[in-house]
Amino acid sequence: MKRMLQPFQFKNGVELHNRLVLAPMTHYSSEPTGEVSEHELAYYRKRAKNVGLAITACAYVTEDGKGFPNAFGVNDDKFIPGLRQLAESLKAEGAKAILQIFHAGRMSPPELVPNEQPVSASAVAPVREGAATPRALETEEVEAIIEAFGDATRRAIEAGFDGVEIHGANTYLIQQFFSPHSNRRDDRFGGDVNARLTFPREVIRSVKRAAEGTDDFLIGYRFSPEEVEEPGITLDDTDVLIDMLLEENLDYLHASLWNFNIGSMRNENVTERSIDCIAKRINGAIPLIGVGQLQRPGQVEDALNVIDLAALGRELIIDPDWLEKVKDDREDEIETELDLNKQAELAVPAPLWNAITTRAGWFPIKDQEVK
Repeated sequence: MKRMLQPFQFKNGVELHNRLVLAPMTHYSSEPTGEVSEHELAYYRKRAKNVGLAITACAYVTEDGKGFPNAFGVNDDKFIPGLRQLAESLKAEGAKAILQIFHAGRMSPPELVPNEQPVSASAVAPVREGAATPRALETEEVEAIIEAFGDATRRAIEAGFDGVEIHGANTYLIQQFFSPHSNRRDDRFGGDVNARLTFPREVIRSVKRAAEGTDDFLIGYRFSPEEVEEPGITLDDTDVLIDMLLEENLDYLHASLWNFNIGSMRNENVTERSIDCIAKRINGAIPLIGVGQLQRPGQVEDALNVIDLAALGRELIIDPDWLEKVKDDREDEIETELDLNKQAELAVPAPLWNAITTRAGWFPIKDQEVK
């Protein structure tokens, strides 16, 4: 049997029926008020039917943590009914459902947050054209956001999710506190690499407190191993991060990579792939999820020699029947390019479809006449 089709068991006893994960992918398709939409439910139901673990797009834990237009919230109890429908859609055919929780920090578009003022660890703008300079959070505000992650976890439990993934990757707030580029604080949340881990550590502990008494509830953490900014997060910094994450006794780690086979973005003298460096540091102590352009079954099988679970994102948007074709020995029928004539068949909501088709190079597009 292919390794991807084998079951997997976490240390708390939760079992997956295979080792494929639906990666968290932003879809811009919630209601403007933050509720889950019917379009999202159809989109997720179609893509979670074959995977063992399904992770949602990121849900904001506070009103000033929005990162995208038409994202869904987990910052208020009023969202629980819709989140319950989402969990049920993901779990309908046996997948375990994970709610990814986050705060965008300085990456929030100003028009989406109160007073059009993004916030962050320090008043340092992202390195991108036209980026707004965030307001540095007061210590009391940081502590309130930490508690908000715990409140979000309580809502995820009430909504029937099987776990949460703390989004500490992709330049959002948790990563901003860890980064020497975005964190120049002089309180207990800033300083050297260990001091900059205070916020991520306290977020994790807030989430764990909220989940006490739910032994079968999974808590994962997603991280990006490097930053291109100077100063920025290095692989050596990430070793320190991983050591802290191992101490916190989480259920899994999720390495966020745009390409599974990429090496260091910062140090050309590092010849190993980043994922290999990460796996060596973890040394089997905790399950590791990997992601990044794993288009073909052979690539996934190779990846599973290094990681425990393989996440597919764009691949399952292009072909929701990816795993079904593997099971039926129809691997040659797997689609690796998006068919622009199949939006309805693929159940891709219009905002996501528009983003895909207008952003050059984001998705491989089939060369054909659009009907």
